[in-house]
Order: sequence, then structure tokens, then C-alpha cells
Amino acid sequence: MQSVPRHVVGRALIVACAGLVVAAGAVRADAPALGAQAQVPHTSPAAKKAAAAAPVKPIDINSASLAQLKTLPGIGDAEARRIIAGRPYLSKVHLVTEAGLPTGVYLSIRRQIVAVQNKQARAKLKTLASAQQAQPR
Repeated sequence: MQSVPRHVVGRALIVACAGLVVAAGAVRADAPALGAQAQVPHTSPAAKKAAAAAPVKPIDINSASLAQLKTLPGIGDAEARRIIAGRPYLSKVHLVTEAGLPTGVYLSIRRQIVAVQNKQARAKLKTLASAQQAQPR
């Protein structure tokens, strides 16, 4: 049995891998043709600066109005009313557990909301803590 030189095996692997890449590219119908450049929409520098300079202020779920809550994606009139009725919230996650907000909607808005602790929320927290300590184990 004769051995094949390593440089021949290496070249054969390179050719085989290149063939797989070409074949994989041919299978993808949505991929641009080789040498074609992707069309990128042009954004003006002023528009980029305006988008970067205008940070979005998160909405406080403990004090936001009905109209402010309805600006959030996935929050309609009914959801906004449930959020207001369930106040105060100790955490924004309580929108799911206490207000019955669907998890998918919460996941889409979680970076746009906060739950600032006010006097009512702190009182609720103390009540929950004292009730938990009073329970027998």
C-alpha cells in the first residue's frame, strides 16, 4: 500500500470544501449572486444623529397614564386598564404574574418599562414581608 503525500491530501480537502461552499450557495435562493453587492438603504447622517441623541425614557408602570401605557407595543385599552388596576407593582415582572399580561407581550416591552417604587409599593412590600414571616413553617 502506497502512502499519499500530505500536500496532495491538503489540496484535495481544500478543493472539496470549496465545492461544498459553492454548492451550499447555489441551494440558497435568497442569497445574492457571487459578486453582487447587497442593497443597503441609505440613512442620512442627520437621521443617525437624531436617533442616537434621542434616548427613549422608560415608562413607569406605577405612575403612567392610560395613554402612555397604550403607546407600548401589544398594550391596548384593556391591558392598560388591568395594569392601572393592579398597581403598585414591586417589579415590572409582576405585570405577568399580577396583571395577567401575556409573557410574549412582556418580553417585547420589558426594556421600555420600569417599576419605580413609591410609598404605596414600599408599604405593599412591608405587608408582604410581614405576612410571610407570620406564616408557620
